[in-house]
Amino acid sequence: MDVRDCFIYSRTLPAKEAHFVPFPDGFPRELSQCLEQMGIDRLYTHQAQMYEEAMQGKDLVITTSTASGKTLSFLLPVISRILEEPQTRAIFLYPTKALAADQMRAMRPILDHFGSDRICAGVYDGDTPVNERARLRREANILLTNPEMLSGSFLPNHSRYGFDFIFSNLKFVVIDELHTCRGVFGSHVANLIRRLTRVLKYYGSRPVFLCSSATIANPLELAGEICGREFSQIKNDGSPMGERTYTLVQPPRIEEGDKGYAGQLSAQSVTARLLPELMEEGHNFIAFARSRRAVEVILRETRDRLRAQGFMGTSDEGLVAGYRGGYTPRERKKIEKDMTTGKLKGLIATNALELGIDIGRVDCAVLTGYPGTRASFWQQTGRAGRSKESCASYLVLESLPQDQYIAVNPRWLFEESCESAVVDKNNLLIELSHIRAAAAELALSLDDLALFPDLGEAIPVLMKIGELRSENGKFAWNGNAYPAGDFSMRTADTKRYKLMDQERHEMITEMDELQAFREIHEGAVYMHEGTHYQVLRLDLESRTAWAERFEGNYYTMPGVDTQVNVIRLRQSESFGITERSWGDVNVTDTVFMYKKLQFHNHQNLGYEKLETPLVREFDSEACMVTIPQEVVDVYRSLLQPDASGNLTRNNHFDGMCHALANAARMVTMTEPGDIGVTMSSNVIGAGERQESPGGQVYLYIYDCYAGGLGYAQKAFEQMDFVLETAIELTGKCTCKDGCIACVGDHRLDRQVVLWGLRSLREKLPRPAGYKYIRYGERPVIRKQFKFADLPDRWEQFRQTVAQSGDGFASFLETVKSVRINRGELILMVDSPFMASWVSQKENSRAIKNIIGYYTDAPAGLTVRAEADPELKARSRERAGDLKDKLQRRYERSRDLKDPEEDM
Repeated sequence: MDVRDCFIYSRTLPAKEAHFVPFPDGFPRELSQCLEQMGIDRLYTHQAQMYEEAMQGKDLVITTSTASGKTLSFLLPVISRILEEPQTRAIFLYPTKALAADQMRAMRPILDHFGSDRICAGVYDGDTPVNERARLRREANILLTNPEMLSGSFLPNHSRYGFDFIFSNLKFVVIDELHTCRGVFGSHVANLIRRLTRVLKYYGSRPVFLCSSATIANPLELAGEICGREFSQIKNDGSPMGERTYTLVQPPRIEEGDKGYAGQLSAQSVTARLLPELMEEGHNFIAFARSRRAVEVILRETRDRLRAQGFMGTSDEGLVAGYRGGYTPRERKKIEKDMTTGKLKGLIATNALELGIDIGRVDCAVLTGYPGTRASFWQQTGRAGRSKESCASYLVLESLPQDQYIAVNPRWLFEESCESAVVDKNNLLIELSHIRAAAAELALSLDDLALFPDLGEAIPVLMKIGELRSENGKFAWNGNAYPAGDFSMRTADTKRYKLMDQERHEMITEMDELQAFREIHEGAVYMHEGTHYQVLRLDLESRTAWAERFEGNYYTMPGVDTQVNVIRLRQSESFGITERSWGDVNVTDTVFMYKKLQFHNHQNLGYEKLETPLVREFDSEACMVTIPQEVVDVYRSLLQPDASGNLTRNNHFDGMCHALANAARMVTMTEPGDIGVTMSSNVIGAGERQESPGGQVYLYIYDCYAGGLGYAQKAFEQMDFVLETAIELTGKCTCKDGCIACVGDHRLDRQVVLWGLRSLREKLPRPAGYKYIRYGERPVIRKQFKFADLPDRWEQFRQTVAQSGDGFASFLETVKSVRINRGELILMVDSPFMASWVSQKENSRAIKNIIGYYTDAPAGLTVRAEADPELKARSRERAGDLKDKLQRRYERSRDLKDPEEDM
């Protein structure tokens, strides 16, 4: 196969000349002499503008192109102020250690010119030796660090070890790669800056904030949300740019004889064929892949092809290297050095190199799959051509919805604006984590309400559980010594699960609870850095899974049932011929089984039921769309029973969810794990002999994080665009009837899904040609008990639960009878104490899960207990109540993090 036969589109952007200006008025003469010795006798227009406005005390965000000299743009005003006031201190925040170390190397020529007695700078992070940390606190004008170190070391120790001098003299805070501060990480950084603001106010400092960002739609909004100030934007790029050519590469289709279309060659395989050709033509490249595994696969196949072609002898594997997480710092530094010196001709990397780490002269960028956002696309392709010479970029398309959408609509990629970065700094649980840390840094007062809007609700709860005490009108910390170590800056979930190699007793990986329940449940096959492991057991108490190496020919996919219950609607409005809403919801994710899929052909080898379902419940936010009844009727009529008699096959509701999920992720700049899309639990039910559930059917687009992060609200606000994108993704797919890219399953009818999407806007004739399925008599396997029969079969139900060994089985043995009142199950217990105990949310939730697992309980089932007929039913606590959520979250015990842990 000739890779060039797969080129389907090309676009060339012309070269751009540089625009220079002289050094600004007031520019220090010794600084201009330093630059002139480095060969810089003028500044780009954006560099001069940033210098002038920063020296005026303006907070700025610069959004010029990759390799446009943004580092020098914010470094010049800092150096100028240090030369004027030697006690000046500046903190430079970078999202990763590697980037901080790289930027330190970039600053070295200027620092060496002036000498450490005039300007001292250093990297202060978890890799910095203790003695070096002490020296930097005493001497460094510029401290290059990361958010974790600022949160865990600088702020908790602000009055000790010389940090008080740093904060008293802090004139600049630089936040590099601001666009990475979105989602969970962005919410944490925004609250971190709130804490920093409190400490700086205590020391009488008000530094200038200088931020740099890749191209996004809302840099000013994002900078304001993160830093709590009004910003000005520097966007008129004066740097030169060489001619840039962009090529879309479509892997060829695979035909299997009479079977016809059987998919397409993988994007990884096409990349592995393209890279040796680029090397043979004399190009240096950087190739991006979406995962660590993909990096290793491409690296292996590329080296194999180089050896097979006899290109430059037999040591070809030394010409190409991988670059991803999991490598040691020494390995990464060696790779970076070999690339900058020319020893390596190419790197294959994850998005770890999307940021501005210097990797030398690269004239080609190859992207294995669309990276998910236009911002990332321009950032990754911008890594080529940094020497201002002409360069080429290749996007190898995967068989995924966004990739195939770009294949038929490349103008969307090249002509539409970049996405908006979403950050919700008022996420309740993230905000509370930082309120606790802030209290330990300085006593809280009501003045802090301006920074933490939920402070008034948080203080009473923290006082009740003994973490705060009232002291002279303020609220002082009374809890553990290190609340800043109780959370991770990169996740909203404090529960972490470990996967251990049982034979070697070594940790394989660590993940949050949502990922753990889906990927390391008992029987799951987990792949880590090319090695397969099968999970033997998952201990929920220790949050540890044990696995052994696995040589089987299949992988696993979890079977997940998601239920969304509305707590409170915040906003509703008409949407086409239907309605859209946004509000607070409760999400229950239940992993109840998994299926085994054979490698390569993805054939289903069977299902395995989990003995104990894994249930994760959390409050979040969701955008809700009402599905027109005609769409519901048509889709229900097309459902087909599976081997167990359950109506799961030919589910076009899933196709609609798939299309809208991909569209929503494109609009909200999110990853698959950030948002979920599902239908209301009453969606299934069809056929003349099947009882259809009543009520309106809804589609939910919800945040997968407790408290929500603003994604659902963004989807609500831009639902018109989300729907339009979903229609385009589905309508312009090149498949004949439907495929995994457009509707998620090749067995679904693409035109029927497309009709359903369009029917949200206007009433349309029913699609022609679909088959109405009549169901004949057949045995149907259902759940063991009918909910309506529980009062009569309670004794049998109790015995079944007891034999299974389920939790709460012993308690249910004490319940002698039950009553049903519509969707409510009433347990008759012996005492008011037992009734009160059942009313506690954790207990009622566990009982509800048992009832739902063994019976066909209705959606929205509630459980309560009565001691006698005269006892009044207790009112259910409102799930969305703020104090209730805080109480549930923080009266549990938590593990403390070692403050000296690597940051």
